Amino acid sequence: MSSHFEPLAGGGAAVALDEVEISILRSLAVQLLELIGPGDEPAQGEDPLAALFVDGPSEPPSDPALARLFPEAYGGPGDDPEDKELRAASAEFRRFTENDLRSRKRDDALAMVRTLDALTPAGDGGAVLELGGEDCRHWLGALNDLRLTIGTRLDVGDEDENSLLYRLPDSDPRKPMVMAYLWLGALQETLVETLMP
Repeated sequence: MSSHFEPLAGGGAAVALDEVEISILRSLAVQLLELIGPGDEPAQGEDPLAALFVDGPSEPPSDPALARLFPEAYGGPGDDPEDKELRAASAEFRRFTENDLRSRKRDDALAMVRTLDALTPAGDGGAVLELGGEDCRHWLGALNDLRLTIGTRLDVGDEDENSLLYRLPDSDPRKPMVMAYLWLGALQETLVETLMP
């Protein structure tokens, strides 16, 4: 997996992907959609504007990957977890923002799936994915969310631990996840580079 994004004339970015890469990206995006969960669509006939003002959850997710995607707004690792003021402020912030954040993350992952599904494979089964400005934004968000999720599952932490992950033997069951994590990072980095003036 050595694909990288390149700038398109007139804006946007392109990347050549083979069948395996397309399949992996699509599978990861679908898994991310499943992790984030379905959106709360307004019932038929219900005012969609009212749905914008529905309160979200006030407690952080119990799944570490979801907690990484939807972190606490206030407080940090050194703060007292029993600090009622911080907990109340975080709960209030989450209640008004998490639904929108989930929706944006769903939109990003769904855009990734749709652009991959729209590819027309060449004779070798690969294809060139061309992204316009809006799709680039969605892809950046989805790539970031995928890396955060995989990094959490791998327990990626400080640099010393990370260097051990990069030297895992092929027999280690985490090796495919590490390879995906590194590849997604390279894709994300080259996409950012192509969009910089």
